[in-house]
Amino acid sequence: MIEWNEKNYHCPVEVSMDMLSGKWKCLMLWHLHDGTKRYKELERIVPGVSQKMLSQQLRELERDGLLIKTIFPEVPPRVEYSLTDLGKSAFPILEMMHRWSVDQLGVLVTSGN
Repeated sequence: MIEWNEKNYHCPVEVSMDMLSGKWKCLMLWHLHDGTKRYKELERIVPGVSQKMLSQQLRELERDGLLIKTIFPEVPPRVEYSLTDLGKSAFPILEMMHRWSVDQLGVLVTSGN
């Protein structure tokens, strides 16, 4: 049995899957690798995500230590999201998924993807 982040797992792969699972998490990490993004930017570049789901998955990524949420004391408040070192370390996994989709599934790549 493995305990991580106050949860029990049977295999290290389970831990990774828990951290990265969710329809939008990998896509958010992919785009945050390009640099810090504001909430509205993420909402625009993650097509089809609801505000509720975007907020929930951003909270989960923050809880798991993959991103940092910075709130600036302005009116209106400015909120920015950026990857932690742990979040950056997941990027090779995302690159492999990208390459696999292109090479093995024949997915066509358009600009910005």
